[in-house]
Amino acid sequence: MAATLREVAERAGVSVRTVSNVVNDFPQVATETRARVQRALDELGYQPNAVARTLRNGRSGLIALVLPELDVPYFAELTRAVIEQAAVAGYTVVVDQTDGDPVRERELVMRGSRAAMFDGLIFNPLALGGADLRNRASSTPVVLLGERVVQGGLDHIMIDNVGAAELATRHLIELGRQRIAAIGDQFDETRQTGQLRTQGYRAALRAAGRQVIPELVRPTEYFHRADGAAAMADLLALPELPDAVFCYNDLLALGALRTILSRGLRVPDDIALVGFDDIEDGRYSTPSLTTISPDKTQIAKNAVQLLLNRLDGDSSAPAELPADYTLQIRESTTGQDASR
Repeated sequence: MAATLREVAERAGVSVRTVSNVVNDFPQVATETRARVQRALDELGYQPNAVARTLRNGRSGLIALVLPELDVPYFAELTRAVIEQAAVAGYTVVVDQTDGDPVRERELVMRGSRAAMFDGLIFNPLALGGADLRNRASSTPVVLLGERVVQGGLDHIMIDNVGAAELATRHLIELGRQRIAAIGDQFDETRQTGQLRTQGYRAALRAAGRQVIPELVRPTEYFHRADGAAAMADLLALPELPDAVFCYNDLLALGALRTILSRGLRVPDDIALVGFDDIEDGRYSTPSLTTISPDKTQIAKNAVQLLLNRLDGDSSAPAELPADYTLQIRESTTGQDASR
């Protein structure tokens, strides 16, 4: 049975109130008394009642993490990182998904009654814009992830998609590839990630004195394996095949890889392939996948810290924090895995 405050007080020879002051880290306890109480706490294995503590300080101890798709590996890996970072601060993470549906996003984030369940929210929107979020009913602190919201009046962590896409495309150019295709362009205003990565792809080609060939830029409705496989099939139907493809995420790249290999072509000998996200599947594919690797741990750490800062009363201007990223060169572009 768990030890009680009264049992700890008896062991330490102090009042229950003094033990409570030590447990809650109140300063008005003498150093020697605090040490004696702490010894008693350790000896009896006392565990504070987290529920009672959160009720006393007016917090639930819960953070909501709201993402578009939980079955996408990038978001699954990011979720693990957020849970780990929140646990360090003593918070539990509740996860939900929106599928990018505006009604669902409003239900989870905009309505005060739902948001009030949590001390704070980490939210990756697809449908809601800056004006929507500025006008939300809840005062619960929110940290935004992703590219959908610009100048939303909230803390925001994002990846420089243009710069990262330039880096990926430049890698293919430096390998001497001539017909570099792109898979993942998107035209819907809620799908800004694809648009930004297309900008980076085009910028790298133009910087190298190359023309952007429209037929080599293939849109997809989603960033799923099936979309990558279908887009790659379209590229292989062209009279002149690409000799390299930049896919806007690793799932698209893995779908494209399947189509390339099923046609009897070789990667990277015939077609080099680059992805984006550095998911675990890509590290163990055959060949292993060259990819842009966002620092997911840094994203999670910064998101949780920004939220904690707001909970502690930080009223400074909203922060815009770019996440670090690197190019992980593996077998799909060079035949060798430099990341191992």
